[in-house]
Amino acid sequence: MIYPYIKSLHLIFVVTWFAGLFYIPRLFIYHIEAWQKPSPEREILTDQLKLMTKRLWYIITWPSAILCTLFAVWMLILMPSWLQEPWMHVKLGFVLLLFGYHFKCHQIFKQLQRDEVTYTSKFMRIWNEGATLILFAIVFLVILKSAFNWIYGVIGIVVLGILLMLGIRLYKRIRDKNPNA
Repeated sequence: MIYPYIKSLHLIFVVTWFAGLFYIPRLFIYHIEAWQKPSPEREILTDQLKLMTKRLWYIITWPSAILCTLFAVWMLILMPSWLQEPWMHVKLGFVLLLFGYHFKCHQIFKQLQRDEVTYTSKFMRIWNEGATLILFAIVFLVILKSAFNWIYGVIGIVVLGILLMLGIRLYKRIRDKNPNA
């Protein structure tokens, strides 16, 4: 009887965790681009962006990741047979990949908080799509409950990745033609 409540809470924190993971690289892009501005605009922007990323990261993203994980473990305790399902093994692999993405974002966050800009905004635009690819993979695995034919799955993720990269290139061209876009 408690399972639907645990699942609902898990899904709520999945959504908020991904919201944070979708938005934090966008703030990284703004932060990196702010470094190219003249003083005092650079300092004003970077100070504001540091505050925004700090609040997003520690008030929304990290707590959501932790709560999402706690409710996921609780669901697995309630439904231990899922751990014997191939689709769940693949999903947990993607969850580990998601945590890797999260920890890398944390590393980038810490660098930018120390005013260490080591990535380009172009890299961050591509990096920003990582969470999208992981989300697609996890949602399809959970909904279909099948570690479906890997050929189609891999082809689908590759095609999605190509479409995302083409979208980034198109946006760059539009932005180069109109800097206010």
